[in-house]
Parts: sequence; structure tokens; C-alpha cells
Amino acid sequence: MTVAGGGNDAVRLRAAGLRKSYPAPGGELAVLDGIDLELEGGQSLAVTGPSGSGKSTLLHILGALERPSSGRLELGCPGCETVDVLALGPRELARFRNRQVGFVFQDHHLLPQLSALENVLVPTLVRGAPGRELDPEPWARALLERMGLGDRLDHRPAELSGGERQRVAIARALVTRPLLVLCDEPTGNLDAASAAGVADLLLELHRELGSILVVVTHSSELAGRLGRRAELRAGRLAEP
Repeated sequence: MTVAGGGNDAVRLRAAGLRKSYPAPGGELAVLDGIDLELEGGQSLAVTGPSGSGKSTLLHILGALERPSSGRLELGCPGCETVDVLALGPRELARFRNRQVGFVFQDHHLLPQLSALENVLVPTLVRGAPGRELDPEPWARALLERMGLGDRLDHRPAELSGGERQRVAIARALVTRPLLVLCDEPTGNLDAASAAGVADLLLELHRELGSILVVVTHSSELAGRLGRRAELRAGRLAEP
């Protein structure tokens, strides 16, 4: 499946022939069976499908957290050559994930001993700065302000509501201004009102940053708000 349309041509994600199999008692278990995908900066895609269909596996491969059994994965960015992600060594791969990919999971995965602001700043400790800025803290503070958490900067996760914790997690994913933002059920643990608010902020910041956004979700409401929608079934990705 190729997702095409408007966007920032300088940012482009290409996946070709992605396959993933796991050893099983009865032989190899094929989870992904030839995924072709293309997205440009400013575009968004919702990936739906039944539980166990490989949605999270696909997301992990796109974010370089897991290697496919075969296929190609490339990300082109402004002012740089297209990166052959699967050809990167361990150190280059870690740098790529830190600088170019932002992850939002169903569980916020915040560090309990850190404040909201400190949690957001964690990804910048490796690289030293988000984007071309020398000091990451003003941008981190601005993100939390945008998310209505300006008076919660010093609060630890236990002092925040579920919706507030997930907003902190989104700010953490965006603090490095990544080219690719990947979300795995980002509203799955939230009530309807909190889920709508989190989705509003995620989509608003995605549009402003011109990133590529891929969201795995069971929520038809959230999926309907993204630019494109595809279903993963029997290892194949297809538009309805």
C-alpha cells in the first residue's frame, strides 16, 4: 500500500517488502507478509486490525526497535541523504532512533522519580539538544504549556491523572522534533474525554511540526481523524 498526497517532500518514509516471521513449534509463523508503505512529511496514517495481527510489530520495525526478516526501510530527511535504516550498525541505529523517531505507547512509561519536565527532557540527555536548539528546556516547557500542564511541571507521575501522564508522554516523544512519530494505542487507557483531548494535541502538534505520524489503534474515532487509514490482516496492509 502506498500512501500518497500532500506534505513535505523533504521528509519521506519508504518501506518495501517488509516481512517478519517467528519460530513456532509447527514451523515459521509469518506475522508480516510483504508490507509496502510510503508516507511524506505532514501525512498521517491509522493502522487498524484484529488483535495479534502484527500492528505493534509493524510499528516497532518502522521505529527501528525490531528488525524485519526481510525487506527495506528508508527515511529521507531535510538536508541529509536518505537513510537505509536496516543497514545501520548498533550505535548509528540508537542515534537514529533518538534523533528521528518519537514513540508514544499505550502505557506512558514515565520515570516515577522524575518530574513531568524532567521526563520530557530525558531523550535530550543523549543528544544534548532538540533540533537545532542549543537548550532543550524552553521547548520542553513550551510543549507542556501547550498541553495544559504549565502548572504541573514539577509534579511527578503519581501526582498526575492518566490523561495528564499521557500528555507528558507525547511531549517527551516530540521534544526532539522527530521526523517520524509512532503511536501504539495512545488513547487506549483513557476515558472518552481524556482520549479526545490527547488526540487533539497529538494531531495539532503533528501538523505544526510537519512530521510523519503513524498510529496503531482499535479506536474507530481516532482512526477516522487521521489522513489515511489501513487495515492489517493476514500479514498484509490494505486500505478499506
